[in-house]
Amino acid sequence: MLTYIKENTMKNLLYFLLLGLFIYSCSTTQSRNGVLYGEEGLGPYDTTDTAAANDTVRIANDSLEYEIIIIEPGFSTFLNSIARPEGYYSQSYLENKNRFLVADYNQRVQQPFRYDANIYEQQINYDPQIDYGYEVNYKLYYWFVYLSQRYNQRFSVPTRI
Repeated sequence: MLTYIKENTMKNLLYFLLLGLFIYSCSTTQSRNGVLYGEEGLGPYDTTDTAAANDTVRIANDSLEYEIIIIEPGFSTFLNSIARPEGYYSQSYLENKNRFLVADYNQRVQQPFRYDANIYEQQINYDPQIDYGYEVNYKLYYWFVYLSQRYNQRFSVPTRI
């Protein structure tokens, strides 16, 4: 009888230990210094509060009075270190990509029960008939690239670095 009790106790202890390990393994992959490692070996994206304060990117075409403000932790670092340099893609290429990406994004904003409402907060007012200039299209496109890699989102048009 005593060996049966010990055996049951050991089994229960093993089950609780495995359950604890399972719960622990389901937690987020965030290290102690606030750096979240991205998919596909892209390296760390800084998610600390100081990075959030420094990661407000203003994209403006002052001559046409268009402006985009991106407040996304890690985007500025991503843009400066991983994104292709300005001029790599033509403006028409970026405009074509942005047209489809904005349409996908806006559809996801309208479906908050299907897509994460914390990622897709508000619609983007992007008119393909308007020339926003190269800088606006470049940074908007790379924001979509960053969004797809950081939050593991897939759009109908592939986003590439």
